[in-house]
Amino acid sequence: MTQKTGIDLNDPQLLRYNRQLMLPHIGIEGQTRLLQSQVLLIGLGGLGSPAAMYLAACGIGHLVLADDDRIELANLQRQILYRSNDQGQEKAHTAKQVTAALNPEIQVSALNERLSGEPLHEAVAVADIVLDATDNFESRMAINQACVEQTTPLVSAAVIRMEGQITVFHNQQPEDACYQCLFGVDPTPEERCSETGILGPVAGVLGSMQAAEAIKCLLDIGAPLYNRLMVYDALQADWRQIELTADPECPICRPILA
Repeated sequence: MTQKTGIDLNDPQLLRYNRQLMLPHIGIEGQTRLLQSQVLLIGLGGLGSPAAMYLAACGIGHLVLADDDRIELANLQRQILYRSNDQGQEKAHTAKQVTAALNPEIQVSALNERLSGEPLHEAVAVADIVLDATDNFESRMAINQACVEQTTPLVSAAVIRMEGQITVFHNQQPEDACYQCLFGVDPTPEERCSETGILGPVAGVLGSMQAAEAIKCLLDIGAPLYNRLMVYDALQADWRQIELTADPECPICRPILA
């Protein structure tokens, strides 16, 4: 993460972030680093909603929110950034308003577009970390490639029905796996919540975890989910962990990380 100088916490900030400042892993130094950070969050649905709110609340200095969709009534069961009278509005614009109101001290940028190609690479290049909260394989593969090429950490999560999963692709070391290592170039057919259903709180759990993992990575604390996939079964209240290994033949990460 790019370090800056000259940021001192003022009295309102000391009060706003008091409960974080009390944590020995964060303190004044950690909070200052968060205020110096730029986070790119792609996808502002069930995952992106809680992630955006917690990242804003905890004091990420510059939060970049990207989504090309508009708010629909069927979104409101799980996409807690939005209200009934927001229907028809751009998700990115509305998310910016909500998060900026939650914490007016931070900078929030809205990208009302489906990031791809050069704009995606440019956005990833200036981010300290990226959160993938999208819902389709094509976007996830493009985001993964951009993060690998920029060696930018990527927090990736997915939810369906009453199940979810989350991992962090570190993109720094030769042993680091990437999204393509995990799913390959021809994954099983995608399932959409519009076809199979989804329990809203499950998205809330995984989206909140994305925010927590991003903070751990930014502050270099604890044990982020590098090369580990956590799978959540809400119906059985069960968590399990799968160790990930880099594919030696991966065409995306091996030319850069190996």
